[in-house]
Amino acid sequence: MFSDTLQHIRERIERACRKAGRGIDEVNLLAVSKKVEPERIQEAATHGLRCFGESRIQEAGQKIPLCPAGLEWHLIGHLQTNKVRFVPELFQMVHSIDSERLLRAVDHACAESGVRLPVLLEVNVSGEGSKFGVAPENVLGLLDAARELSRVDVVGFMTIPPASSDPEHARPYFRRLREIRDQARGGSGYELPHLSMGMSGDFEIAIEEGATWIRLGSVLFGERRTGGENGL
Repeated sequence: MFSDTLQHIRERIERACRKAGRGIDEVNLLAVSKKVEPERIQEAATHGLRCFGESRIQEAGQKIPLCPAGLEWHLIGHLQTNKVRFVPELFQMVHSIDSERLLRAVDHACAESGVRLPVLLEVNVSGEGSKFGVAPENVLGLLDAARELSRVDVVGFMTIPPASSDPEHARPYFRRLREIRDQARGGSGYELPHLSMGMSGDFEIAIEEGATWIRLGSVLFGERRTGGENGL
């Protein structure tokens, strides 16, 4: 049953917080709902989940109107500039800003829609060519560019570590993101309260290293349906 699964996950989150000396209210659970049917999202909402993460604009645009009102939607996948105009109407936070061009495009779309949007900068801590994200050495420059904008608020960073079956392999990447955030605080004046890091296989390690948003999909919903997926 979903309620049992969620209770078990919450217990794991609580244990990780206790181990790290953190309060459980410091960690937000983002239910990654890509390829998850609206009926299952509705079930999750009845058990208290309010924040859901989608990776693709087209899927989100089709799905969100079919889900309960009052939920909070986050974009966690790569965002192409030609899809930016849909962001203000669909999402309450974006986790994946990875360039000045994209940051300015989101700001422009928000200005046209009359909204203000919190965003996270995706940082490619591992340096993998297959991953999106700004290089660590370019973070301060992107924060400087954000000062000129009026409709986006940079509130932290996101990262995805290299894939591994051992959760401990993710620890140095999570720790490095926290260090980058701490250094950026001192060098930029931004508060940067949020770190989006940790997924189904390594979220406890992420919590120990300072995550404020953990992105959980398969551990919550199991295997996703296949087929019928539309790209960005």
